[in-house]
Amino acid sequence: MILTSEGYSQTNDNQLFIIKNIKNYKKWLTNKPDSGILPLKTMISPVYSEVPYQTKENFTGQVLYHKHSFWVTKEAGEKLKLVQDSLKTLGLSLYFFDTYRPYAATVKMWKIVSDDRYAANPANGSGHNRGVSVDVSLAEIKTGKPLQMPTGFDNFTDTAHHDFMNLSPEILENRSILKGIMEHFGFRALSTEWWHYSLPDPKRYPLLNIPFKKLRKLQPLH
Repeated sequence: MILTSEGYSQTNDNQLFIIKNIKNYKKWLTNKPDSGILPLKTMISPVYSEVPYQTKENFTGQVLYHKHSFWVTKEAGEKLKLVQDSLKTLGLSLYFFDTYRPYAATVKMWKIVSDDRYAANPANGSGHNRGVSVDVSLAEIKTGKPLQMPTGFDNFTDTAHHDFMNLSPEILENRSILKGIMEHFGFRALSTEWWHYSLPDPKRYPLLNIPFKKLRKLQPLH
């Protein structure tokens, strides 16, 4: 990978363009001011969550996230708000595992699991790196307690696939509710991971490798 002096990264074949600092991301946003990533907490409430990647309790055995906060594009946030508002009528809430992910974390993940059914190939980048993919479950709105799902987060077995049916009626219903409402509001499910949803055509947005601690500098833009 080539690091340029302008604060961008490019793969050796010059096909993958990555923004790695706030200064250059702000330059990119001057032409698309409504397409930047925003703090999730400014768009939906409540934000129930757990973040395995900020501990060693994840499939890599490494701490991948430091000074973590949840960020998504404005488009994704607006759709997630519609999802959340609809879930509230059922007494439910979204429960977040992951939203925006710096590109460097995608590279580390691929070194551990080089299987594009379960990890994004850095050669293509991830929807998480663009702020348009989310890893979510469901929780009770009153307590924030997660509902039962087919597996835990980042379970790389057939049981996590959407077409796996050897599950209790309750779990099948919970998975179906999540998938139905996410797809209704414009997200697409990943067939091998019940928790992963993305907006279509993610390449409308740039790949980012901006650390979480630096993202707060974006907030004056919005």
